[in-house]
Amino acid sequence: MKELTSIHNQRVKNWKKLQTRKYRRQTGQYMLDGWHLVQEAIQSGLTIHELIGTKAALAEHSDIVSRVNAVYQVTPEIMRHITETITPQGIVAIVDMPNLKRKPALPLKGAWLLLDRVQDPGNVGTMVRTADAAGFAGVVAGDRTADFYSPKVVRSMQGSQFHLQLFEGDLNKWIADFKQQQSPVYGTQLNPAAKNFRDVHPGTDFALIMGNEGQGMSDELLKQTTDNLYIPMRGQAESLNVAVSAGILMFQLNAQN
Repeated sequence: MKELTSIHNQRVKNWKKLQTRKYRRQTGQYMLDGWHLVQEAIQSGLTIHELIGTKAALAEHSDIVSRVNAVYQVTPEIMRHITETITPQGIVAIVDMPNLKRKPALPLKGAWLLLDRVQDPGNVGTMVRTADAAGFAGVVAGDRTADFYSPKVVRSMQGSQFHLQLFEGDLNKWIADFKQQQSPVYGTQLNPAAKNFRDVHPGTDFALIMGNEGQGMSDELLKQTTDNLYIPMRGQAESLNVAVSAGILMFQLNAQN
């Protein structure tokens, strides 16, 4: 175990840079903040390359510490510096990211969530976590969607990234792949001409697309879907948060599976 006390240490600077997308892509690694995520990673068989913690936190979980070769004891100041959280839990792990640009196995099986320019990290993380709970096979981030491995998204996913498949890609290509295998693709639209989500029974293999928080799905994608769905509302609210809408739709569409 090595002890570090200065935020100016080069290793500390490198940990801090993992807050940026550019450095995460450069190193192929990202940061897990908190014991829950560290334990989820271990249970999923991931290698912990570096375990970083305060003296108290490392002493509390000596069983996990003993499994990691590179362990660093740091000050609370360093922990706040590298995590950018007001009340960090005192433990951080550095793990590998999967290749988000890899090609999926075809034919596509199960239920999939496609994200069209969803920009709020909390929404993206919540939808990944909900997709996990609803039994979805994977989530695909289209262009201009928040990075799955940014710190805010990682905290919001709560370990669900270990339970399903995550991809980044051109949603036009994903839609084409689903349609080629005759699996339905459902869009979402605030439009009376859209279909009530309760009238849809998609079967086993399908895709659901959720759009940008303010603008919804792009017109280009809406034209390519099998059907576009809406959620009828009994009250007077104009719309639902995109993550709430996604949760309702995912559990309904995948209910029979």
